[in-house]
Amino acid sequence: MNAADTLRAQQRALQHAIMSGDPAPGLLHAGADGAPPLLGVYRHAYRARLVAALGDNHSVLRRATGDEAFEALGAAYVQACPSVHPSIRWYGDRLAAFMDTREDLVPHPALADIARMDWALRDAFDAADAPVLAIEDLARFDAEQWAALRFVPHPAVRLVPLQWAIEAAWRALREYDPDSGAEEPTLAEPEPHAHLLLVWRRGLETQWRSLPDGEAALLQAALAGEPFGDLCERAAHQGDAETAALTAATCLQQWLHDGLFTDAFC
Repeated sequence: MNAADTLRAQQRALQHAIMSGDPAPGLLHAGADGAPPLLGVYRHAYRARLVAALGDNHSVLRRATGDEAFEALGAAYVQACPSVHPSIRWYGDRLAAFMDTREDLVPHPALADIARMDWALRDAFDAADAPVLAIEDLARFDAEQWAALRFVPHPAVRLVPLQWAIEAAWRALREYDPDSGAEEPTLAEPEPHAHLLLVWRRGLETQWRSLPDGEAALLQAALAGEPFGDLCERAAHQGDAETAALTAATCLQQWLHDGLFTDAFC
């Protein structure tokens, strides 16, 4: 083994020792003359930085749980879900699912939905840029083409399944500034409520709103590529068949106003 191969082997061994915490024969575990353990310093720094990244990506969740509880949750997540992405920005995508399995670390299941909302908004903010389809752009289609019209979703659009009505609490915690001296907001007990949260970005600002079931079903279909004619049929099954086209058109107008699509085609 030449010097380059030896160096690479040592680097891989050091990386494994830091990330796994396993014994690392041949690597320094203690400093000279009673200095702190060298490998332990790197292990602690690695985990501390990942927990800090979780806090950055889930700032509202951290406020909801409190620092001490979040540190315990973060440490357990780091142990169970090592970082697999070169950028620390993307660390934490599995946190909500992890929280669903750890009742010992999560005092209320609604906290996992707060984590989902945190992550979706961060994810939407970093999504790719793309043109926004305006309602005026649809003038190029003839009336007989509308039934076959399909829409291309904007890369920043997210539909987030939630099981709890956490939006009001999320907003209150997001607006609360711990350094302002103001009292921490008093939050009501979250109510069970299975629904979809729409998250997207307009310019550099992330947006969100809770969707009623009827609109949620239509938007899911539109984002999946179903043509406008099928959306009208879905609207007819939801209620009055005579107003189905108007219902679908009203939803489409709102989606275009929000900037949820980049293009349309037949």
